[in-house]
Amino acid sequence: MADFTVSLSLLAGIVLVSEVTRRLLLRLLERTGLAVYAVELVSTFQLCACTHELKLLGEVGRLEPRFALTLTYLASVVHALTFHGAIGNPSVTLEMAYRRNLTGRCALLRIACQFAAAVVARAIVRVVWTLGLTDLHLRHKLLGFQCLSPIHAPLPTAAAVELACVFAVQTAATHTHAVDEKYRVHAIATVVTAMVYAGGSVTGAVLNPALAFSTQFPCSGNTFLEYCLVYWLAPVLGMISSVLLFDKVAPLLSGKAGGEPPYRPLESKKWN
Repeated sequence: MADFTVSLSLLAGIVLVSEVTRRLLLRLLERTGLAVYAVELVSTFQLCACTHELKLLGEVGRLEPRFALTLTYLASVVHALTFHGAIGNPSVTLEMAYRRNLTGRCALLRIACQFAAAVVARAIVRVVWTLGLTDLHLRHKLLGFQCLSPIHAPLPTAAAVELACVFAVQTAATHTHAVDEKYRVHAIATVVTAMVYAGGSVTGAVLNPALAFSTQFPCSGNTFLEYCLVYWLAPVLGMISSVLLFDKVAPLLSGKAGGEPPYRPLESKKWN
């Protein structure tokens, strides 16, 4: 219980420091055009750093599934409410570029920021764990921060699970565009949590290429290319499948000239 309390305090501290940093950078860089990229860096760092700690609680601390899912839901809501327009997910960034909500250059720069933040988050959390704030941190340090691959199925099955989970979240995000933002955040967080419950035992249900690069790629058990297949290619294909189905195929079958109204992303969007 003491370790759990310290971990929750650490999570709150990460969010608080990230929020202060975001607000400061927004003021300092307001007229430079760089504010969006700075916010993208800080927000993706927040997402990855918090997920590292949650992952440690679940895998090393053996947190009960119901508590783990509750924290997943709460973390999804908190990230969405604090991101200040950041995306934090390369798949979503590509989708927004497709819908012309972002220019190609802006999308590529945001994706670069997301992966850079993923690397920084992995390094920073290891420094924090080295401080030995909890027994979990000390144990993880003694094991050399070792982690095992969360893929517990043949690669085609694992890739299909990630694809299906991203398809579900993408579809939920697209079809709740007319819902009031304060309700939409909770609706999408609920879907994310459901996908983590459904696919977590197979792949960890990461749903985010940058987040996977930070939390899963360092783990032993699979090769880099195998991780790319499951955590990079599958999520992108899941996003593309949802977009094509509801933007192109469904309107064609229904005889409508156009699909859904233009997609309106969450003002502060995060997928786990």
